[in-house]
Amino acid sequence: MSSQDHGTPASAGASAPSSAPEQPTPPLRLRLRRLLPYFGHQRWVWVLALCGTLLGAATEPLIPALLKPLLDSGFTDGTLQLWMVPLAIVGVFLVRGVAQFTSQYAITRIANEGMLLLRQALFERLLTAEMALFTRQSSSALSNTVVYEVQTGATLLVQALMGISRDGFTLVALLGYLLYLNWQLTLIVAVVVPAVTWIMKTLSRRLYRITKASQQATDELAYVVEENVLAHRMVRLHGAQAVQQERFGQLSDSLRRLALKATIASAAMTPLTQLLAAVALSIVICVALWQSRAGSSEAHAITVGGFASFIAAMLMLVAPMRRMADVANPLTRGVAALERGLQLIHGTASEQGGTHTPQPVQGALELRDVSVRFGTGEHAPALDRVNLQVRPGEVVALVGPSGAGKTTLVNLLPRFVLPTGGEVLLDGVALPDWQLDHLRAQFAMVSQDVVMLHASIAANVALGAPLDETRVQQCLQAANLAEHVASLPQGMHTLVGHNASQLSGGQRQRLAIARALYRDAPILILDEATSALDTESERLVQEALQRLMRGRTTLVIAHRLSTIEHADRVVVMQQGRIAEQGSHAQLLAQGGLYARLQTPTALADEPSLAP
Repeated sequence: MSSQDHGTPASAGASAPSSAPEQPTPPLRLRLRRLLPYFGHQRWVWVLALCGTLLGAATEPLIPALLKPLLDSGFTDGTLQLWMVPLAIVGVFLVRGVAQFTSQYAITRIANEGMLLLRQALFERLLTAEMALFTRQSSSALSNTVVYEVQTGATLLVQALMGISRDGFTLVALLGYLLYLNWQLTLIVAVVVPAVTWIMKTLSRRLYRITKASQQATDELAYVVEENVLAHRMVRLHGAQAVQQERFGQLSDSLRRLALKATIASAAMTPLTQLLAAVALSIVICVALWQSRAGSSEAHAITVGGFASFIAAMLMLVAPMRRMADVANPLTRGVAALERGLQLIHGTASEQGGTHTPQPVQGALELRDVSVRFGTGEHAPALDRVNLQVRPGEVVALVGPSGAGKTTLVNLLPRFVLPTGGEVLLDGVALPDWQLDHLRAQFAMVSQDVVMLHASIAANVALGAPLDETRVQQCLQAANLAEHVASLPQGMHTLVGHNASQLSGGQRQRLAIARALYRDAPILILDEATSALDTESERLVQEALQRLMRGRTTLVIAHRLSTIEHADRVVVMQQGRIAEQGSHAQLLAQGGLYARLQTPTALADEPSLAP
C-alpha cells in the first residue's frame, strides 16, 4: 500500500517534529498555575513543607546571633556560662536538621505525586487522542514527552521549589536580623536585592526561550535516530550512511550551540550576583568603621561582637542569593518540560463517539459518496466519492493497484481514518453515532503490518479480552501456530519480545490471525493476511479463515488468486474510485482492469497515486 493508505485526513501532516510559530512567553506565575491540578492537591503536605521551611529559615540568623554574646560576654567580659555554649549550638543545629528533613521529604512527595498524576493523564490522553496526533508527532517525540520530559521536569521543579522555599525564607530571616542589629547598614545591603532580581528576571526569560528551542531540537534529533533504526537496511542498501551522518551531525551541532547559549545565560547569574554582594560588603565594612570611629553616642555604638555578628549574617546572605540566582535555570527548564505534557493534554482533542450500542450487530456496511483527502495541495484524493454496500455475511475482496485506496477504505470502518466527505454506516447508523468502543468491538483486523505488544503469546492473542487458555490454544491451532508455541520453553506464556521480534515474519502473521480468531467479531478485515505465509501454512490458514468468515461480513485486501476467488464479490479500485465489481469469473470474462491485474506485470504497469 502507498503511504496515503495509512494516514489521517484533514491536513494531518508528517510525523516528523515540526517547529511551531513562537508564541509570547506567558508570566511564570501563570505557567506555574497550570500545574496546580497535578501538584497542588496535597494540602497537608504543603503545610508540612511550609512549616519545615519556615522553621529551618528561622534557625539561620541564630547562627550569627550566637557570635554577639560569645564575643561580647564570653571573650570580652567573661560572664557567659560555659554550659550554655554547647546547648545553644547543638540545639540550633538539631532543630535546623529536623526542619530541613521535613521540608525536603514533603516537597519531594508533592513532586512525585504530581509526576504520577501528570504521567497517568498523559498516557490516558495518548490512548484516547484523535488519530491525527500520531501523524503530527513521531513516536519518539511522544514517548520522550510522556516518559522523560515529565521525569526531568518534575525533578528540576523539586530542586527549584526546595531552593526557593529554603533560600527565600532564609534571606527574609537574615535581612530581618540585620535590620535588628543595624538598620543603617542593612539599607546598603537592601540596594543589592533589586539589582539581583532584575538580573534573574532578564536571564531567566532568555533561558526559557533557549529551553523551548532545545526541546524542539532534541525531538528532531531523536526522530533522526528513530528513522535510521527503523530503516537501517534501506539506509545501508542505498549507501546513505554519509548523508544521514551529516544530517545527524547538523542537528547535534544545533543542539550543542543551544546548550552553550543556555550555559552562558545560566552561568552569568552567579558571578554577577557575587560581584554585587562584594560591592555591598566593601561599603558596609567602610561605613561600620566610620560609625565606630566617629560616633561615640549610644545610637551609633558598635561592639566587636555586634559587628562580627552583622558581617557573619551579611556573608550568609551570599550563599542563598547565589542559589536563588541559580534556581532560575532548573525552574525554567522544569516548567518548560512539564508544559510539553500540558500541551499534549490540553492541546489534543480526544476521539468523539455517539451513544448507539445495539445488540446484536448484523454487519451491514454502506459508504455513501465517501471522500478522503490527505493534506492539501494538488494530490489526488485517497478516496473520491465512493459508494459501496456490503450485505451482512458477505465476503468482499478489494483489489487494485498500489495506492488505489483499499486500506484507506477499510480503515474508515473502525474510524481510524475520518472521511472528509460523505458518510459511512453500519447497520444503517452513521459511524459517528456509535459508541466508539462498542463500534470497534465489532471488528477484527489482520493487517500486513503486524503489531504485537511486549507480552506473552497468550496475552497478545487475547488482547483486550479476558484470557481463556483453552480458547487461546484453539485459536493457535487454527492459525497453524500451536506446534511452534508448544516447542517454546514456557509455551503460550513465553514473552514474544519487542513487536514479537522472537518470531519469524510468517509466525507473527499467524499470531495476528489467531488474535482475530479469538476476538470473534461479526466483521472481519483482512489486509494481505496471508502475505507472509509459505504455501503449506497458507493452505492451513485459508481453511481456518474460511471457517472464521462463515456467517461474518468480511472485507479482504489481497492480490493472491487463492484469497480472492472464494469471495462473494470482488471490488476493483483504481485512483480512489471503484472501477468495477462482480464475481471473480464475471470480472475475468469482462477483460477489464481486474483481468489485467491477474497478469504478472500488471501491478508494475498500473500507475499509483502520489502519497
